[in-house]
Amino acid sequence: MNKRTSKVTIVDVAAAAGVSFGTVSRVINNDVHVKPETRQRVQEAMRSLNFVANRQARSLAGGSSNLIGVMVPDLGTGYIGEIIRGIDAELAETNYDLMLFTTHRAAVKEANYVANLVQDTVDGLLLVLPRNPVDYMGTLEQRNFPYVLIDHQGTGETCAAVGATNWQGAYNATDYLIKLGHQSIGFITGWLDLGAAVDRLEGYKTALRYHHIPVRSELIYEGTFDQMDGYTGAKKFLDLENPPTAIFCSNDVMAMAAIDAVRERGLRVPEDVSILGFDDIPQSTLIHPALTTVRQPLEQMGRAATQMLLEILKDPEMKPSRIALPTELIIRDSTAKPKGSSG
Repeated sequence: MNKRTSKVTIVDVAAAAGVSFGTVSRVINNDVHVKPETRQRVQEAMRSLNFVANRQARSLAGGSSNLIGVMVPDLGTGYIGEIIRGIDAELAETNYDLMLFTTHRAAVKEANYVANLVQDTVDGLLLVLPRNPVDYMGTLEQRNFPYVLIDHQGTGETCAAVGATNWQGAYNATDYLIKLGHQSIGFITGWLDLGAAVDRLEGYKTALRYHHIPVRSELIYEGTFDQMDGYTGAKKFLDLENPPTAIFCSNDVMAMAAIDAVRERGLRVPEDVSILGFDDIPQSTLIHPALTTVRQPLEQMGRAATQMLLEILKDPEMKPSRIALPTELIIRDSTAKPKGSSG
């Protein structure tokens, strides 16, 4: 049996209130021709059943909305734009439309969106880099509601998820810097409550240990993937008595800001300080010097997650799968051998 049929619908509210579902619809739409006592009875039934009205009114009896919800932290980076490009390209081949929601990295806002969206507003959810899915994963699982996480490992093996080889990408990038001759490498993290950010930090640390280079706490700056953290973190490193010769940032927008901080000190990239990013967003090729970075297949991640969600919609009983797409080190102009090195 498809458990999705157990979701609370307008019909359930009507039965609980002892009215027709037409009356419930009029209450939802604030029709003035509903008696106050009837309105109160319907509203009490809605609250007791945790029913949230679908304001699109496209599924008043629990039918399909033909909408896919996409929840993203923001719209300010090429990272998000490339993932949405992949999602949109896949949905263009179907009868589904995209409905976009921005959370601005607020965990409470994420949970509230999900609580509303599972009430027949959308048929499935794509959650891009969610901040704290543990707050609402139980709701999704309980309702057997179709969803796929993008760039987040989730809270267990039952989560459908599409990501990238973050640990390997960070390891390869750090290994590359070390082989160039860098022994002092600063690292600026992303949100460390995200698995992707932790994996990148651990890849960096593992590469240092492999080459018998000490992991120094003063060379790790805890950031949030926000552009300003690249600037602030780089300035902190440059203020050290022995500043690093290379700075590895957990995403490209922080790396671009780190370049600004280096230049502000009258230093050159890469002659004085090498800068390396992560993601390979389109802007990384447009800045000067062009950014050396770890490429995540962002558009492909969006496509793969959408394909996975569409398969779950066709077969709600299918076992969730987890995909990690490969990363690739892209060497451009922002990295070089440290000044004074031989060879």
